[in-house]
Amino acid sequence: MAEIAASVSLAASQTVPRGSLRASFSWTFLGNAVYSACQWGVIILLAKLTSPELVGQYALGLAVVMPIMSFSGLLLRQVIVSDVREEHNFREYVGFRILTTAVALLLIVAVSRLLRYDAPTTWLILLIGASQAVEALSDIFYARLQLLERMDRIARSQIARGLLSLLALVAGLLLTESIAWGVVGMILARSVVLFLYDLRAQVHSLPSGNFSRPGVYWPEQLRPQFLLRQMNRLLALSLPLGVVALLVNLSTNMPRYFIEHTLGRSELGVFSAVAFLMSAGNLVSSALAQAAFVRLARQFVSGHLREFCHLLFRLLGMGTVLGVSGIVVAYFAGSQLLALLYRPEYARQPRILLGLMIVAWLSYLGQFLGTAMTAARYFALQIPLFAVVVLVIAASSFWLIPRYALSGAVLSLLLGAIVQLTGSVALVFFAIRRRRVSLEAKPLDSIL
Repeated sequence: MAEIAASVSLAASQTVPRGSLRASFSWTFLGNAVYSACQWGVIILLAKLTSPELVGQYALGLAVVMPIMSFSGLLLRQVIVSDVREEHNFREYVGFRILTTAVALLLIVAVSRLLRYDAPTTWLILLIGASQAVEALSDIFYARLQLLERMDRIARSQIARGLLSLLALVAGLLLTESIAWGVVGMILARSVVLFLYDLRAQVHSLPSGNFSRPGVYWPEQLRPQFLLRQMNRLLALSLPLGVVALLVNLSTNMPRYFIEHTLGRSELGVFSAVAFLMSAGNLVSSALAQAAFVRLARQFVSGHLREFCHLLFRLLGMGTVLGVSGIVVAYFAGSQLLALLYRPEYARQPRILLGLMIVAWLSYLGQFLGTAMTAARYFALQIPLFAVVVLVIAASSFWLIPRYALSGAVLSLLLGAIVQLTGSVALVFFAIRRRRVSLEAKPLDSIL
């Protein structure tokens, strides 16, 4: 069966035309732009139609759910895309994602019971967890399309998922005046896209696979496979990445826990709404990172380190332009932008926005360096780096937020971003140097 899957993957990669980096970026940017705009639209609508406290309740739900989902996801998409030697077939990856997502849902239930939030908050946390679980299943299919460099199909799915989710949330919010029912609508919308488009795109990427033939809705090459030995191998390979994803997500959400505990949910709602403006730049940086990931992985594995470094420097340059642009906009038009997007109480935080844009710039650079490390399959070495980042942010949040309120939260994120950027540069330099040494030793090994 593994040989069949490998031959299918090879045949698909030969029949699917590979686009240029510019085309891949264009499609990825379009998909990320529309999807991020819809996610941002959720925050804007909540800020416009509800109180900052309810925005804070939604932000708290995300802060509880996302670290668990990030850990259970084990960054499996990056593992698949960097598996250019096809060490595992796609069926094993699908089965593994289903198992880890089920475990994540159980953990979310346990954590929500342990934290003893009020009933509305608990239900909202569980519903947000279910909506993220559907996204996790779509993401595993995105990985295979990304490996085939079919970013156009990923973008179409993201656009449909984002628009339908936003419309469903609006309908639920207006009809019931309840955020929980809005999230129920999001779950239904994402499920529709998963089963009616994401799976269909996978079938159409198989040789001669289509929906006109009976029984092809879930073809043999895409059915999940649950083999204990293979699951253990995948867990051993991807667990370091899962820990990294958990730590990265905790570093982002750590100040939110302290804000909710020290300042209350209204302040958490204001901070989360302002911080969401960082997503405008994140969608560009994420599109660039995803579009370049396969190429970085192939360049590193094949030993083309000069091209690897050149592409990485291009990404860092684009990240700097993107970050500085955000800082300039926040400096000259921060208050006006916040007043236009949200409500007057949010417009009183232009300094918070400016500080977060500086954090965003450093985060873009760290994201590209992290993409290079993952493409080089340096997974485990990222754990101590991000563990230190989380500790720095947690300690500074504990000290600064009670004293400087939201400004303290920004300062804690800034300290964490500086530590992450410094450590990422060192790890990427180490990976390149070690790869160069191994390449230089190959001729001697062949002679011996």
